[in-house]
Amino acid sequence: MPWWSWILIWIALVAVSLLFYVLLGIRLFRKFMATVKDLGAAGERFGAPLADLTDPAPQWEMASDEKRSAERRAVQGSAVFASPMQMRHDYSASKSSRREERRRRRVQRKADRGQPQALRDIEFS
Repeated sequence: MPWWSWILIWIALVAVSLLFYVLLGIRLFRKFMATVKDLGAAGERFGAPLADLTDPAPQWEMASDEKRSAERRAVQGSAVFASPMQMRHDYSASKSSRREERRRRRVQRKADRGQPQALRDIEFS
């Protein structure tokens, strides 16, 4: 094999590897641009509710004092900006309402089956 064939082989190998790196770079650039585009779309989609949080009245305030047991109307992500005391109150209120609902269902289920009620389930008014 003549000496110049080795030069041609090495030139071909270097050219193929450069072509591979160029194609890999183009592919990486396209994926990066698609990711940036998706990130911009997500920012527009999820960034809009945060603008509503700058209102002087918080979104989680009650509509009226008579509806204390009603669900609070909160925008998604408003818990981040709410006070810890308010979130603790919301958590304990929902926890006690879930507990009371379970107790009510348990009493109803036992009444339907004719079973005796537990003392903890009887309401003392």
